[in-house]
Parts: sequence; structure tokens; C-alpha cells
Amino acid sequence: MNSTENAYGLWSLVIINSVFFILFAFSFFKPQSRRDWRTFGLYSAFIVALFTEMYGFPLTIYFLSGWLTEKFPGVDFLSHDAGHLLEVMFGWRANPHFGPFHILSIVFIGGGFWLLASAWKVLYQAAQRNELANTGPYARIRHPQYVAFVLVMFGFLLQWPTLITLFMFPVLLLVYARLARAEERDVEARFGERWREYAARTPRFIPQLSQGTS
Repeated sequence: MNSTENAYGLWSLVIINSVFFILFAFSFFKPQSRRDWRTFGLYSAFIVALFTEMYGFPLTIYFLSGWLTEKFPGVDFLSHDAGHLLEVMFGWRANPHFGPFHILSIVFIGGGFWLLASAWKVLYQAAQRNELANTGPYARIRHPQYVAFVLVMFGFLLQWPTLITLFMFPVLLLVYARLARAEERDVEARFGERWREYAARTPRFIPQLSQGTS
């Protein structure tokens, strides 16, 4: 268990972790259009808000301190380990980094970055050939890059939920959904019937359990 006085106020860690996860995503996403930069900017804002509370100032802990100390007496909520609120609330008293929510979060985060990298490779190759991206992850869903960002952010929510990121998450879902629809209008105007045939057989965000023939 980290000491209370060393758990927060670590602004260097806020900067280092924020820069790392933002640049890591940037290396795969490589935004070009205004829509791309908006997508990436919203993800970046989520990451900065997350690590600000994880290492800088625990706003959620302070705001909920009365309820938390009443429901979970004996827990030092100003320690870093106790910031893994889902592990605490569901009774995991061992090292939270080995708790079920933390492990599940790593699966979502890792899967999200894998999907982001896989999707960008397909999209880049299609753009070089001036073709519609419809292979790899794009053969299963029409917007794997948006889904990838959502998986990463959801993973971080499981690991370290905060009031700000919990508020941001559904807002970002709505924004990404709108951006996806705007992107589809542009792609349809460019590829026409090829896009409509692709869209008819390929779900927007959630892949089908089995790919049937259309």
C-alpha cells in the first residue's frame, strides 16, 4: 500500500503517462483530417482527465469521501491502491493490480490498441490504392478505429473510474457515433454503390457473431 503523502501530487507521472498513451495511440491512428483530429483530441482529453485523478488530484475521492469512508471503514482512500474503486467496492483486498477488474481492463486496453493498429494498416493501404477499406477489421465492422478508442477508454474506466471520465464516456460515445455517420456520408459520396453494398453486409460498430452470406 502506497503511503498517503506520496499517493497524489505526482504531476510528473500525470504528464509522463498522458504523453505516453497519447503518443502511443497517435503512432497507430495518425490523424489527418479535421474529423480525425477531433476523434483523437477527445480521446486525449479523456486520458489527461484520467491520469490527473490517478496521480495528480483525486477529485472523485474527495467528492465521495463521506460515503466511501462510511461504506468501507478502515480503507485509506488517499492511498494509491484504494483509488482502484471497483476492486475496493467489490471486496478485493489483495493487490488491486491483480484484481479481476484491473486484469479485465488490461484485456480491453490491449485489445483496443491492437484493433487500432490493425485498422490503421488496412485503411492506409486502401487509401494508397484509392480503394474502399473492407478487409481485416473493416470486414467485420465499418468503424474499427472508433471502436478501438472506446475499448481503450472503457478499459481505463474499469481500472480507475472517476466522476469526470464516467461523465465523459457516454458523451464521447455519442460524439463518435455522430462522427461515424458523417464519415459514412463522405465515403458514400466517394464510392457510391460499392459503399452501399459494403454497408449492407457490415455492421457499423458491433460485429456479428457469425458472418453469413448476404
